[in-house]
Amino acid sequence: MAEIKTQDFTAASKAAINNPNLRRALDRVASGFEVARLDRVAEATPEVWERWKQEARDIKAHTIEHLDYYLELLYTNVTAAGGHLHFAKDAAQANEIVAHIARTRNVKIATKSKSMVSEELGLNPILEAVGVEVWETDLGEYIIQLAEETPSHLVAPALHKSKEDVAELFSEKLGIPYDEDIFHMAATAREVLRDKFMEADLGISGANFVIAETGTLVIITNEGNGRLCTSAPRIHIGITGMEKVIPSLQDLSIFLRLLPQSATGQRITSYVSMTTGPRRSDDEDGPEEFHLVLVDNGRSRMLADPALREALYCIRCGACLNICPVYARVGGHAYGWVYPGPIGAVVSPMLVGLKKAKELPQASSLCGACREVCPIKIDIPKMFLHLRNQTAESPDPNLRSAPIVERTMAKMYARLMSSPRLLGLFRRFGRALQLAEGMIPFSPLTKDGKWIRMAPLPPLSKWTRSRDLPTLPKQSFHEIWKKGLSRDDS
Repeated sequence: MAEIKTQDFTAASKAAINNPNLRRALDRVASGFEVARLDRVAEATPEVWERWKQEARDIKAHTIEHLDYYLELLYTNVTAAGGHLHFAKDAAQANEIVAHIARTRNVKIATKSKSMVSEELGLNPILEAVGVEVWETDLGEYIIQLAEETPSHLVAPALHKSKEDVAELFSEKLGIPYDEDIFHMAATAREVLRDKFMEADLGISGANFVIAETGTLVIITNEGNGRLCTSAPRIHIGITGMEKVIPSLQDLSIFLRLLPQSATGQRITSYVSMTTGPRRSDDEDGPEEFHLVLVDNGRSRMLADPALREALYCIRCGACLNICPVYARVGGHAYGWVYPGPIGAVVSPMLVGLKKAKELPQASSLCGACREVCPIKIDIPKMFLHLRNQTAESPDPNLRSAPIVERTMAKMYARLMSSPRLLGLFRRFGRALQLAEGMIPFSPLTKDGKWIRMAPLPPLSKWTRSRDLPTLPKQSFHEIWKKGLSRDDS
């Protein structure tokens, strides 16, 4: 499986915030996606858009609820079309299935279309270890491969890099003169990869959707590389999570509206490719063998948890990343694993373990923007709260990861807020710390007599390192209310 660094989120976030180049890249690209998405919503009208979202959600909810039935149907139809369907319970098993196919078919070169699940599995090093030369063919993924990095966005993997970064990378890795012209850089990548498409024995793709009634794998791209990966080599392996299954071709139509418009603001992507089994005798091209690998790797745990099940509805459009104020500050690499942003902060703890990713559910202001833009109406903030509760109060020690100090402080806070008497004593104590306003016009603890700028004790001292708190009022609401009632009585 891909290297897990989710436990380093706090340190990685601080480093990202202090990176001016990353800030500029995030401001430029993510905001452009969101503006384009809003244009498409306005074009469809908000009422129609909302109807599409509900229809898509209903389809996903139905499919996940009856996933066992649709997986059996998919197996039947993939097999009937001449393909092979493999179920992999974890990353190790999925990698072994692909490696076995490569070894036994004497594969030397593999070309890959964009696949987040293959990133999740850490597939490339496994294939390289058995002697396969692996080439990413999505332009963003190709850039990331040359840089020996991981994707930073679900849709735009090289979003964090500027054209200057890419020009320098191409010059260093490909031995060409430094050239910042985007057209020239794209042409260079096309020239390098074109030969690999023709030489490849194996094509590997992800899947945006898999259709149970026909056994069809669907990928949508803008570069045409997906179509070449699935049709030019003699073997095609599709790798995807088991949640990508949908019932029918008719259901696909609604997702073909929502996914590209939510992801990049396009009405539809340049290519919609559908693959059903290997090449038939009357086909002009296509693979001799077709394999579909459906990966569990922790998804069953999500399916079994009613509070987190709807995370499996996600179609990986990235809209929640583009709107999230946290992602906009720290980028994708800070999240420490394959899936960044709000949906990643829900999915990753379930796939890698909540103890390893305990900081990710905290990476949200709970503003609800991710829920508003999600084309499947996934309630991500609600799942954040569930995971936060699990880290603090779960009876299962394998899920509970909050330190005892944090749990104790949370209990003390709950006790304080549930007792008006204790809360009143605490407020009066806080007022004393601020110093009486009549005695000292501007307290050392306060800013302009109205804001606390440096609280002396944790946890408030940590909060006021970068934020001001309003000073405590002279009277509580209850005291003001009682005075109002007494005046009314008189």
